[in-house]
Amino acid sequence: MIFIGFLTPAASAAATVGYLMRGVSSFLMTAANNHVSTSTAFNLAAMSAALVLLGPGAFSLDARLFGRREIIIPEGRRSPPR
Repeated sequence: MIFIGFLTPAASAAATVGYLMRGVSSFLMTAANNHVSTSTAFNLAAMSAALVLLGPGAFSLDARLFGRREIIIPEGRRSPPR
């Protein structure tokens, strides 16, 4: 789902939770069963969290189906003319 850009925030959030669980589970394992690179799991969690915040992008299926968002930033307060 992330590759084609469909429901990117939901898929990335699920991936973030999965990677965080994988990273934390390595702390709970015994030394004999700990073959997981904890730093790799946390790095992947950070990347998928960034993808949640950034969104799908212009060429994704989400943008085609739901349209592109336009963010309008209002101008600051103006002082009254003298």
